[in-house]
Amino acid sequence: MTMWTTAMAGAAAGLGVAMPVGAVGVLLIQQGMRDRRGAVAAAAAVAVVDCAYAAVATALGPLVASALSGVEAWVRLVSAAVLAVIAVRGLIASRQTAPAGEDGGAGAGPVRTFTRFAALTLINPTTALYFAALTTAQGATLSTGAAGAVFVGAVFAASLLWQQLLVAASGFAGTRISDTARAWTFRIGYGLVALYAVRVALPLP
Repeated sequence: MTMWTTAMAGAAAGLGVAMPVGAVGVLLIQQGMRDRRGAVAAAAAVAVVDCAYAAVATALGPLVASALSGVEAWVRLVSAAVLAVIAVRGLIASRQTAPAGEDGGAGAGPVRTFTRFAALTLINPTTALYFAALTTAQGATLSTGAAGAVFVGAVFAASLLWQQLLVAASGFAGTRISDTARAWTFRIGYGLVALYAVRVALPLP
């Protein structure tokens, strides 16, 4: 019963960090509209990084939060700068080329797409702090190796399920809308990425 409760807590934690669609979620949806195979790899990358952060937080607990607390603002600025570059390049590409000609990582191959999305998810300090806070709150519940493994496994399963649902939904929509409508979804999406970059950067250090 304790392990079942731990698994449910891990699943809730995985969904809690995955369901809010931020910049990476927007990019994942766009990838799903362009390239189904690459989007599946991208979704797996996001889930793997979520799992890795959960594993580190479970093992180290409060040390993760204290290690990032002093430099969190600067890490946020680096993250915001990367997101801003992605947004600007995407907006320029969406104006210069038709949707069918947009690259956006669609022709990069699954391995390269996996690496790209893993890096984008990895530079987000919010995920690390989120899991650090959760595992600290769990206290002794995750002190045993078995409980920690169940928690981390449930985080991975829940995150992967949600990311793959996003991919499936975006792929379904992408095959049923016009080229013009798809171009505008890319422009709106990259605009949201730009806004999210500003949100990540503020408040300035």
